[in-house]
Amino acid sequence: MLGEYRIAGRRAVDIAANVERAVGSGELAPGQLLPPMRELATDLGVNPNTVAAAYRTLRDRGVIETAGRRGSRVRPRPASTARGSIRVDAPPGVRDVSEGNPDPALLPPLHDALAAAARHNAERPGLYGQAPVDAEFARLARAGLDADGVPPGPVAVTSGSLDAIERVLAAHLKPGDAVAVEDPGWSSLLDLVPALGLRPVPVGLDDDGPLPAELDRALRAGVRAVIVTDRAQNPTGASVGAARAGELRALLAARPEVLLIEDDHGHCMVDLPLHPLAGVTDSWALVRSTAKAYGPDLRLAVLTGDAVTVDRVMGRQRLGPGWVSRLLQRAVVELWTSGAVDPRAAARAYGERRDALVQALAERGVEAHGRSGMNVWVPVADETGAVARLLHAGWAVAPGARFRMSAPQGVRLTVSDLTADDIGPVADAVASAAGPVTARSYG
Repeated sequence: MLGEYRIAGRRAVDIAANVERAVGSGELAPGQLLPPMRELATDLGVNPNTVAAAYRTLRDRGVIETAGRRGSRVRPRPASTARGSIRVDAPPGVRDVSEGNPDPALLPPLHDALAAAARHNAERPGLYGQAPVDAEFARLARAGLDADGVPPGPVAVTSGSLDAIERVLAAHLKPGDAVAVEDPGWSSLLDLVPALGLRPVPVGLDDDGPLPAELDRALRAGVRAVIVTDRAQNPTGASVGAARAGELRALLAARPEVLLIEDDHGHCMVDLPLHPLAGVTDSWALVRSTAKAYGPDLRLAVLTGDAVTVDRVMGRQRLGPGWVSRLLQRAVVELWTSGAVDPRAAARAYGERRDALVQALAERGVEAHGRSGMNVWVPVADETGAVARLLHAGWAVAPGARFRMSAPQGVRLTVSDLTADDIGPVADAVASAAGPVTARSYG
């Protein structure tokens, strides 16, 4: 069962640590079946409850998975192995369109905003005991949410979207709970869910967002939470339209006990309207990051939701970092009020590059998706081969394995750095590398 490796330890914590070290070193391979609890307890001379506690710890940490009578085994890809590590290093002379970064030329300079925040801090120093959310930041953030039809709710500030999503999940769920996630979807989120001891349930999507039948299947399977990207979905560019939003809201309304988390990933850099799903479940949250429009290193996101959810998030935040820097909050206030970013101009710039690439690929007989945002998703017959051929042709793309659970193979290209002169060459390279693919939804 374990080959030459022998699990050791007398306490649950030691047994769990021994298994986790072996998984990390490769001595226990992905998919490796572990001994039944009673058998291992006999081998180690410990109480079966001790082994059960060790297995429970490993399951909660995302190291192993348990399938009833089929036993416990090392996860096919342990949660400690980040999907972000599945990448292609671009050697000298190769154009890297894999990273998912915004165009630096479209990001605003920060020195004036940071200087204004520093002057504000000199007049009213940020000290312990003050409100965690700057009052003007909260007012402006809430006004923007109101304008987009997001239901009323208090405002919190987190260190980016993933931080917000993690805090909301932790506020409501317990290890072992199932969470519906988009497939293909954001690689960091697909890492986060199992790392929290939660079970991801894939939901297929098309250009209009999650497919109603797929969401219905996940809800019937008993998921406790649903995570949806409203606009500029990563990696496919999907954006939830009005009709699709109505269908999804109807499904969620029938399951008011389910936690809904929405990530408005395209805020301030897409020109499609927001169609929020929030308000039909008892517990909900919507997050907007400043990363794509104002700069990833700001590490700041707006979170709103029902009062209980936001209160739990802020309460737990107080026990950890306390708050997100009010200096950064004031800097973002300056960026918002000064009009440092023109969302329409940013949307137009990304849209022209994205649409040009999708059109060029279509002219070459290649299916591609990119309704909004800065990414284009291209289904391929052989992902590994396509990545290798593109690298040989001078283009480093993101392997679809970073974003997929059970969805068909594909590759992701980020258009941020592409010029009009790049579109033809990269389309030629992709067309040569992609191979024949049967058209279908992403899921």
